[in-house]
Amino acid sequence: MRTLQNVFMTLSVLCMAVPAFAQAAGSSSNSMVPLAAGISMAIASGLCGIGQGLVVGPATGALARNPGARPGIFLFLVLGLAFIESLALFTFAIILFKVK
Repeated sequence: MRTLQNVFMTLSVLCMAVPAFAQAAGSSSNSMVPLAAGISMAIASGLCGIGQGLVVGPATGALARNPGARPGIFLFLVLGLAFIESLALFTFAIILFKVK
């Protein structure tokens, strides 16, 4: 339980830190912005897919071993998946605001 709490705290800190990287950097060339946006969205989507796979696998295994624990496991599963998916959504929002 303590490990799960640490994971959620780390994910929440990372989700709050993502908008800080969207600030303009003084004088920069705008020719590389679409390329950087595409790469960042690809990385964010890939990491979200890996993270969701790593979360759902053990959760389904736990449900298979102990079906009576479904409410507790399901709550934390949905909460964890929401935090993981928020990375891709924040990245997409930053791309929409940055790329013109």
